Order: sequence, then structure tokens, then C-alpha cells
Amino acid sequence: MRRNFWLALAAFFLVARSAFGGTILFLGDSLAAGLGVEEKQAFPTLIEERIQAEHLPFEVINAGQSGDTTAGGLRRVDWLLQRPVDILVLELGANDGLLGQPIAEMKSNLQAIIEKVKAKNPKVRIVIAGMRIPPNLGGDYARDFAAAFPDLAQKNHAALIPFLLEGVGGHADLNQGDQIHPTAAGHKIVAENVWRVLAPLLKKEGS
Repeated sequence: MRRNFWLALAAFFLVARSAFGGTILFLGDSLAAGLGVEEKQAFPTLIEERIQAEHLPFEVINAGQSGDTTAGGLRRVDWLLQRPVDILVLELGANDGLLGQPIAEMKSNLQAIIEKVKAKNPKVRIVIAGMRIPPNLGGDYARDFAAAFPDLAQKNHAALIPFLLEGVGGHADLNQGDQIHPTAAGHKIVAENVWRVLAPLLKKEGS
């Protein structure tokens, strides 16, 4: 009797899982965390609202952590993978660039994160958020930094957001006083940048 109960329960969760598109994990830094704005104004929450409005069967987990680097994300990812992840939006690297960390090290950390996620779910879909930095540390560093993200996307057959802050970076009225973190209005534009790349994956996975 007990064995039949557990078999029935397992079958229920398998059916529920098949009817549910899956889980989207935003692994990021203060941009994903929405530093300086309300949680409901941060772009991952705006994406979640869009998903709900379009009745797409996905759950959003925002694992943005202010100040996080790619090394920090790598340290955190095992804990986050205790639950299934079907789509990973990888938004890390900006702090590495601001700290002048070696680009090879940043790429290695991002690659290790991707490999850990794929080891848990070989069918996971990866979205990489491209970033750029000002040329304070030299033009070569800024160029190589920006190139790291499309390189990783190509290597891992991942979707690429060419520049997460497109239309926001460099616009004083869309950034807070530090000119790094978007305002609520800026987050709306960032959400659109993400949605353009993410939406086709959601509609494919959820169909």
C-alpha cells in the first residue's frame, strides 16, 4: 500500500513537471538584485510579470546579489542548483571588470558556472548577458572584456543579450547618482533587452 502511494505521488509530480515549463534562474549581481530600487521594479521581477501576463508556465528565481563577481557566482551556484533549473540567465562579470580582474579568470569562472548547470540538466537553456565597461583600464582591456561574452555564448551555444544596459548605460536620466545602477525607468528598458532574447526560448520550451 505504501509503495503504491509513493509511486502515485511520483507519477503526479512527473505529470505536473511536464505541464510546467520550468524554472528560470537569474544568477547575477546588483543589476539583477535591483540595487537602489524596489524589488518589484528590478528587471527580473518585470520579466516575471510579463511571463504571468502571457500565461507562460515558468517560475522565476532572482539570485541577484549586490557586489557579486563571477567567482562569487561560482561559489553560490551549487547551492542554487539544489532545485531544477531549466533556463539560466547569467548576468555576472560587471564587477570583475570594475575591479580590473583578469579577463581569462572571469571567462573561466563563467564557463565553470555553465558547466555545473549543464551537469545538473543537460537540456538547460543558457542566456548570457553581455556587458561593457568604460575604457578607464585601457582600450584593450575594455575591448577584450566586451568580447568575452559573445565568445562564451558561441562556445556554449547560448543565447546572447549583446549588451544588457543597451539604451540605459551612459544615459544620466536612466541611472541613479552613481551612474552605474539603473533607475526604475532604466530597469524597464533592461527588461525589454532581456525579453527580446528570452521570450523565444520561453515560447519554445513552454509549447
